[in-house]
Amino acid sequence: MRFSLKTLLWGILLIAGVMVVVLTMRPRPVDVEWATATIGPLKVTVQEDGKTRIRERYTVSAPVSGRVSRIELNPGDRCTESTLLAVILPSDPAILDARAKAEALARVQAARAARERARSAVEQAEIRYELNVAQFERAEKLVETKAISRDEFEIAKTERLASAQAIETATFDAEIASFELEMAEAAVSQFADTKASPSVDPFEIYSPISGRVLRVIQESSAVVAVGTPLIELGDPQNLEIEVDVLSTDAVRIRPGAELTVQHWGGQRPLSGYVRVIEPQAFTKVSSLGVEEQRVNVIADFNEPPERLETLGDSYRVEASITVEQLERALLIPNSALFRHQRRWHVLAIEAGRAVLRPLKVGLRSESHTEVLKGIVPGERVIIYPDETLRPGTAVRPVSRSSGATG
Repeated sequence: MRFSLKTLLWGILLIAGVMVVVLTMRPRPVDVEWATATIGPLKVTVQEDGKTRIRERYTVSAPVSGRVSRIELNPGDRCTESTLLAVILPSDPAILDARAKAEALARVQAARAARERARSAVEQAEIRYELNVAQFERAEKLVETKAISRDEFEIAKTERLASAQAIETATFDAEIASFELEMAEAAVSQFADTKASPSVDPFEIYSPISGRVLRVIQESSAVVAVGTPLIELGDPQNLEIEVDVLSTDAVRIRPGAELTVQHWGGQRPLSGYVRVIEPQAFTKVSSLGVEEQRVNVIADFNEPPERLETLGDSYRVEASITVEQLERALLIPNSALFRHQRRWHVLAIEAGRAVLRPLKVGLRSESHTEVLKGIVPGERVIIYPDETLRPGTAVRPVSRSSGATG
């Protein structure tokens, strides 16, 4: 059988036509974004809005009844223990009865008992601090030899910091108790001898602490009764953080947990640690109108005072509280996961095709998930899979996700 040149050309054209038809009918690969399953650290956090608040604030009240002069101080003014806050012209002692005198004497006794109780609290705080310092020093040596875990060391460190703060709080309470005793004794002196002189000396009130004026409660001159709040004082640099979290998240948070403050207005995040989780929850209505049970978490800053100079009382912050942390875990982005038949799955890339893989997952952070079973390190998974992808679909990786770090 002879093959002419014309027959050969027709044969070539026929084969080319068949190939074009086959290539046309063959589905085109779908462009997909992908990420690699990698080994890395994973940090699981609870993120909520919170606010700063001054740890110790003091409300100065009128120790005697009478006419208070106009308070010239304004919010933000600095004050020391020699700053005159207010002047009260007491009522005429001649019209004060025995009951008022008895009440003043009772206030002296109560103030004296409060002072002794505050002094005892200072001694207890100092004893607790010495114990926690010894435990921390012992934990510091043991953690170097890996005789204790890192978590136990962090707990010992937190207890030492918290006990140091407890001394400051107890000392502040003792100073306030001494001030209140002085005010109560000065009030009683108004009853000492009401017949000696018909005049009544003005009663001067000085600041019990060094700090700033937070709020002037009674600014104008007026007649006030005993115990009427006049002015509120505090130290804006002595701040703590109050974060209300869902009660389901609160059970996962432990004292000493690491806390990071984001979006507070500064260039760098602030660090801190959880001091206490309040034992009682409260009901709060969310922006969607849903009632939620929430718990206040109180944390302390772990920053030098100069970094907190621009913060004040009740400033909004965004807090991120660490609840779980792994040094090494197999991680994939959360965007690669989807539910199928009540299990978590991913679409892996094998030989240019999408392959359905069931997974067993562990901890999850805001961006990544720990994989316990189903894939191995280095495998590629499709992120943001859409409904057009099916197992066996030809895919073409075109854009790689950033590294998998939890």
